[in-house]
Amino acid sequence: MKIKIIALGKIKETYIKDGIEEFLKRLKPYAPIEIVEINPIEIKDENLITNILMQEGEKILSYINNNTYVITLEIEGKQLSSEDFSIKINELFNIGINELAFVIGSSHGIGKNVKERADYKLSFSKMTFLHTFARLILIEQIYRAFKILKHETYHK
Repeated sequence: MKIKIIALGKIKETYIKDGIEEFLKRLKPYAPIEIVEINPIEIKDENLITNILMQEGEKILSYINNNTYVITLEIEGKQLSSEDFSIKINELFNIGINELAFVIGSSHGIGKNVKERADYKLSFSKMTFLHTFARLILIEQIYRAFKILKHETYHK
């Protein structure tokens, strides 16, 4: 199963980049992962947020194939334990999903067009995280999920 992470914004902090690179390296034996970074549109007028999120959404959707299973990271999404997250990934693999895309929006969220395309909405917490932290947490949790599925030590 190919995994794609589509995220708005670039990571500038070296310590976050280092963490992401470490987990990407660890994930290589389990699944190919691609990270797509999309430049967010600067919002100068708060009244334009909905329109801009839709524009960003069009960019996001251009990286998603018709047969891709899409999981959006949303505060309103379902919260899963690490074990349940690994079960979800395994279920997708078992039903023949070839590509899984995770979408991390901007600080203003995700456009309605992307939310409507989502097959599953996931939340890490009721708390809000910086998108850079969310990306690191997501990659670490994907790695943890594979370790759980393979019954390998790491996750405890």
